[in-house]
Amino acid sequence: MPHQLVECVPNFSVGRDAAVVAALSAAIGEAGATVLRTDSDGDHNRSVITFAASPEAVSEAAFRAIARASELIDLRRHRGVHPRIGAADVVPFVPLHGITLHDCGQLARTTGERVWRELHIPVYFYEASALDSSRRRLEVVRRGQFEAPALVADLGGPALHPTAGASILGARRLLAAFNINLDSADIAAARAIAHKIRASNGGFPGVKAMGVFLASRNVAQVSMNLTDLDATNPEQVFRAVESEAASHGIGIRSTELIGLIPRASVESSPGAFAVCEDFGPHRILETRLAEAFPGYPRF
Repeated sequence: MPHQLVECVPNFSVGRDAAVVAALSAAIGEAGATVLRTDSDGDHNRSVITFAASPEAVSEAAFRAIARASELIDLRRHRGVHPRIGAADVVPFVPLHGITLHDCGQLARTTGERVWRELHIPVYFYEASALDSSRRRLEVVRRGQFEAPALVADLGGPALHPTAGASILGARRLLAAFNINLDSADIAAARAIAHKIRASNGGFPGVKAMGVFLASRNVAQVSMNLTDLDATNPEQVFRAVESEAASHGIGIRSTELIGLIPRASVESSPGAFAVCEDFGPHRILETRLAEAFPGYPRF
């Protein structure tokens, strides 16, 4: 196992072309990083590739993946329910072992500098890498999206790359990308529920939420990022969404995890994961790390 271990979880604006996703994953592997998990969704038209390696290998892998995305993804033709500003939309670095959040913030900045210098793709920095506290929140940085960005990039610009847009790099702690599929196509109900539970409207701490419609499944979804798992776990939001949905006369069809999740968050959320699609030990972060990096502590 490397002395220092960093996780990277880039979100790419492609979810309907398996060949492109495979090419992105290959670029990551070619740099010496280990791919832990890949998730793609056609309605969101988005893929999340979770990988880990030493800081140097993670930076190289992130750069190569951004470069490959800029070659293969044209945002002028991209449509999906998830907001996006770039082909390699958001690229977070997460400290796992022997490295601090501050160190990962610096890693994101040096990687971003290379992205602008060599690829001429404008770069924004967010969370622990933000150059300005007003730009810490991802949703603020991405406002207006590819078509009409509200903010000028931190590096490059002022215009975005004509096909690849911009990339948002930063450092953050572990989070859970956790979605709840309603047993209904009522998008208004999903949006009302998301509005009530998200932190920015006085809901649960660390919860970002939006209501979206999944046309391929004819269901409404409450799509969430739980950014502070110590403050709010999946069980809490699951029970709240369940209660709010019931007030609309709607049940819960299933839950959905994107990427991996720490074991403690699963153990504290039995109801949330009892109805989770494709869930098992292969979705536990510590399990996958121990498989990929012998000697990794099973904390």
